[in-house]
Amino acid sequence: MDKTVFETDFPGLNIVKRGKVRDIYDIGENLLIVATDRISAFDVVMPDPIPEKGRVLTQISIFWFDIMKPLIKNHLLSSNVDEYPDECKPYKDILRDRSMLVKKADPLPIECVVRGYISGSGWKSYQKTGDICGIKLPQGMRESDKLPETIFTPSTKEEIGLHDINIDFDQAVGKIGKEHAQRVKELSVAIYEKGVEVAADLGIIIADTKFEFGFDKGELILIDEVLTPDSSRFWPRASFQPGGPQDSFDKQYVRDYLISIGWEKKPPGPKFPGDVIKNTSKKYLEALKLFTGIK
Repeated sequence: MDKTVFETDFPGLNIVKRGKVRDIYDIGENLLIVATDRISAFDVVMPDPIPEKGRVLTQISIFWFDIMKPLIKNHLLSSNVDEYPDECKPYKDILRDRSMLVKKADPLPIECVVRGYISGSGWKSYQKTGDICGIKLPQGMRESDKLPETIFTPSTKEEIGLHDINIDFDQAVGKIGKEHAQRVKELSVAIYEKGVEVAADLGIIIADTKFEFGFDKGELILIDEVLTPDSSRFWPRASFQPGGPQDSFDKQYVRDYLISIGWEKKPPGPKFPGDVIKNTSKKYLEALKLFTGIK
């Protein structure tokens, strides 16, 4: 097991952002993205890291970036620390398996959420209004039911500590323009459905996910992470039973724990018991092995 990394600090490298999970460094023409073992839930970073999590997120993203190349280019230049610029070399033991050297891109100011099943905030919205992000759904649907078709349900991209807000397609158009909104909608659905196809052969249901896109010299590319346990709901097909929550290989386990203790979804996050840390790490590692074969 590698050393748990809650936060990185690399003297000589220019850190430009600490996200909920990733530390991002400016490396001249490119960026160095380091996936730490931090975990966030309900948009709050928790105080306890999850061992191996950063490695899992990075390796699963690399797996999917490669699969999605026929659909869209991405920002990944290299994940081999021996190919990184010289100034990164002193830190290669920490960077190994949990970092990516990527192109600089101008990110779109929305999260591109895609749903194939009704769960999470989508289920809550449906219970209140019968729709998700302005998309009307059939009456009588149950939690975790498969949707009649894949739907694009974007959200805002808020700063750490603030909750992302679900928006409808017209609001997305207002933020990025009609042409770009239509393009990322089509791409998001296509990437998700390709992922669903691959996962089905592995006995996994991808219930929903979110993508991020950006512009590299005017070209739209896929950035950040792809179909990871942080950005997606993964359910084992063998135990799938609509009508309630599902077993999962993702951070829903952490969300469920936080709900069970009555946490108010405001900073600071509570400390985790040892078994929650251990079980969360186990779920992430299980997802890594199922998708990539990596242990």
